[in-house]
Amino acid sequence: MTDKPETPDPGGDRIAKVLARAGIASRRDVEKMIAEGRVKVDGATLTTPAFKPAPGAIIMVDGKVVAGAEPTRLWRYYKPVGLVTTHRDEKGRPTVFQHLPPTLPRVISVGRLDLTSEGLLLLTNDGALARKLELPETGWLRRYRVRFFGNVAQEELDRLKGGITADGVRYGPIEAVLERSKGQNSWAAVSLREGKNREIRKVFEHLGLKVSRLIRVAYGPFQLGDLREGEAAEVPGKVLKEQLGLAANPNREKRLKAR
Repeated sequence: MTDKPETPDPGGDRIAKVLARAGIASRRDVEKMIAEGRVKVDGATLTTPAFKPAPGAIIMVDGKVVAGAEPTRLWRYYKPVGLVTTHRDEKGRPTVFQHLPPTLPRVISVGRLDLTSEGLLLLTNDGALARKLELPETGWLRRYRVRFFGNVAQEELDRLKGGITADGVRYGPIEAVLERSKGQNSWAAVSLREGKNREIRKVFEHLGLKVSRLIRVAYGPFQLGDLREGEAAEVPGKVLKEQLGLAANPNREKRLKAR
């Protein structure tokens, strides 16, 4: 057992990128793991995310050896209501990652859906890709179907296209189109690119509307399609190559259901 890791590789990647690429966690979460003393390189606890492990270095997280990076893979997953999008929940609530199909490898999510929201959640084994797809400059359109209680005219929803300030928070452009109404219950198709925390619920509440169901149906070019709750389907390698410029994965789309 050594007191410190072997000499780092000056030309290699930082440990945070290495672990993100191996699907352990996002770079930001890897930095937290290092601060918590959960990462070791060649038997020594790592103290800095700037360290660059040498080729062949033995990297361990929580006492388990990290395997080499696998080809980038991406899955579409139908997140049910009642699950939080986190690996660990301080309140002990059930998480997405506790209910994934058992045949999936270790994955992380691209963004989140809150406890009471459902629909499309992208999952990947590549932390660097997850971070890239979450960045605002990526500018991917997220589309939702929203059921809400209350009365509103299409003209009022159209004003959301210019952005809105609600409770002191500035939200970017939102496109909302009424689909159908029955009494005071209505459905709307909503599209946005920014995606602040609980944005749709807060904006609708600002308009005097109560959201009772929120389903994400698309994230950029990826669609929820006919997935059922708790079901996951891998994005074919050809689609990854076309949409993300990644090397094709030979695996064909396979649909999986959580137990």
